Amino acid sequence: MPRLVRHDHTGPIKIEPQDKPIFICGCGLTQNFPFCDGTHKQCASEDPKTVYVYDDTRTKVIEERPDSE
Repeated sequence: MPRLVRHDHTGPIKIEPQDKPIFICGCGLTQNFPFCDGTHKQCASEDPKTVYVYDDTRTKVIEERPDSE
């Protein structure tokens, strides 16, 4: 079932205290889920008052609309 999932983060979520930090995707665009692969850089300049709809590969914006919330 297709669904629209809202992601408010534009960067990773840092988890510690392992030997080295682990970064979990917060933007929903990673190709290596659940781990951050740096893809959040493409959404860093997105307007927080706009909803961006990505294609199935999460690489291209296919729709922009005003945020109703």
